[in-house]
Amino acid sequence: MGYLESISTPRDLDGLTAAQLEELAAEIRETLVQTCARTGGHLGPNLGVVELTMAIHRVFDSPHDRVVFDTGHQAYVHKLLTGRAGRFDTLRQEGGLSGYPSRAESEHDIVENSHASTSLSYADGLAKAYALRGEDRHVVAVIGDGALTGGMAWEALNNIAISHDSRLVIVVNDNERSYTPTIGGLATALTSLRTNPRYEQVLGTVKKRLNAVPGVGPVAYDALHAMKKGVKDALAPQGLFEDLGLKYVGPIDGHDRAALEQALTQAKRFNGPVIVHALTRKGNGYEAAEQHEADQFHAPGPFDVATGEEQPKAAIWTDVFADEMVRLGEERPDIAAITAAMMHPVGLDRFAARFPERTYDVGIAEQHAATAAAGLAMGGVHPVVAVYATFLNRAFDQVLMDVALHRCGVTFVLDRSGVTGDDGASHNGMWDMSILQVVPGLSIAAPRDGAQLRELLREAVAVEDAPTVVRFPKGPPPADMPALERIGGVDVLARGATQDVLLVGVGAMAATALETAALLTARGIGVTVVDPRWVKPVAPELVELARGHRLVVSVEDNGVVGGVGTALLQTLNAAGVTTPVQLHGIPQEFLGHAKRGVILERVGLTPSRLAEAAAAAVGVPTGDARVG
Repeated sequence: MGYLESISTPRDLDGLTAAQLEELAAEIRETLVQTCARTGGHLGPNLGVVELTMAIHRVFDSPHDRVVFDTGHQAYVHKLLTGRAGRFDTLRQEGGLSGYPSRAESEHDIVENSHASTSLSYADGLAKAYALRGEDRHVVAVIGDGALTGGMAWEALNNIAISHDSRLVIVVNDNERSYTPTIGGLATALTSLRTNPRYEQVLGTVKKRLNAVPGVGPVAYDALHAMKKGVKDALAPQGLFEDLGLKYVGPIDGHDRAALEQALTQAKRFNGPVIVHALTRKGNGYEAAEQHEADQFHAPGPFDVATGEEQPKAAIWTDVFADEMVRLGEERPDIAAITAAMMHPVGLDRFAARFPERTYDVGIAEQHAATAAAGLAMGGVHPVVAVYATFLNRAFDQVLMDVALHRCGVTFVLDRSGVTGDDGASHNGMWDMSILQVVPGLSIAAPRDGAQLRELLREAVAVEDAPTVVRFPKGPPPADMPALERIGGVDVLARGATQDVLLVGVGAMAATALETAALLTARGIGVTVVDPRWVKPVAPELVELARGHRLVVSVEDNGVVGGVGTALLQTLNAAGVTTPVQLHGIPQEFLGHAKRGVILERVGLTPSRLAEAAAAAVGVPTGDARVG
């Protein structure tokens, strides 16, 4: 039996010897690799924090002391050390362990939102609450150097620095990467510290010589402290933190558990906020991850353990976008690309390789990305801002007031829109079409297939006096679905013998709409299937089509509240169209993790469920003689 099997709480680590802890670390890495090889997941970040997480749990007493992980994708080791090793093979599977901290799983998890740069604000509030209540508890916030590029982290640091009685330890997990190498001035400063060999050499020499002087005692210590600070100021940028009034400890080898424990113990004794700077290597301990140039196996799909090769994947929506962006860049020298620390995940790496001077990675700073894009547009450039749909939520005010108010020609491309599945509640891109409905002048395109993605992206970047949005889901696109005809901007995909049901399939739901129509046609119900293409604003041609049918059914993979269907219903009411409307979308709730198809089935967005509802509305329920 291995040591990991005997760990049910972090306190089980206390009795292990240094040799046993080293064996445990090896077991943890083996478990991470073997599990992620089957399930996929955030392997690289977790391989990099094995010793760091062990040290945190040996020095602090979770859950009495609270541990907050920024983003949370590096919390697998934490799960293994808090009683979940026996279920770890269910990682990211329906009904199994989440890929992020989960309050439903364990009392050791307190924050489960997997958006970046939030941990310091959570930790600031927690530490202040414990101080106000007189509770003897520490808060540990683990934040990567990538997350420190987010402005929210610095807003928190500004307030933490004046919270002198907060028992808060900030662990900076500095691996020089978020998804890919960390971008920005802070990253450059941290890199200069981690790569300057003179720092430890000079500091070690000073300490040795002072300790050799007999009888100096406290004076020598004070002198060392002063010289240490002088050496740091000369060679390293931790003055960045100390000038804020924050105690700084480090840099520490993030794979030296004993050194980490010593540093964390030192920080714990200081009754105020402290930063512990740990230097780690993403993917550490698994050669295939360490050598993976793109992202050190940040989040691979299933792979072969021996070779590190991922299972073959079909082309995905992102690939279609990536290729079309390069074509547009070749045709138009005024097009630029912006992303927020997601160059590879959103496919802009291909554009960057071809046009590096027109590509900007701003770090985990979606708000800055949106407003910088407005500035680029004002300067005569057409920026394309590509992020996951869930992350545009963070920049809503900038889209509204900085881009739309100024009528800037900016195109936002939202990858992984709709249900994404495995990553859980905070990664589903189910909010964008509701949130963006309220933005004046903004237009939203939802392509149904790869051909339409190319076409709509081109239409979007042709708009120079207003923001445009192009959204598409996770995974491979369906086969192209040619239209029977185009009425204005609306594509008609199928037309029945009678005008009973107008079925509006929004974007990726167009294929589902066609399958639904086939089921209804088999019941003798005439169905017209349309793809609006541009779902905001509502096309006048769609209004007239609705006027001529007995029932309108809108289907979207977006929250049903305030989405495309709601806008269509409002538009029909304003136009005096009395045709009944059925709205189908995602319930306004946080969805548990599961495959996209499973979740769509669960929320009723399947052809059979949609057909039942439409048939009942036009008077042909299940069991009717015409069903056959």
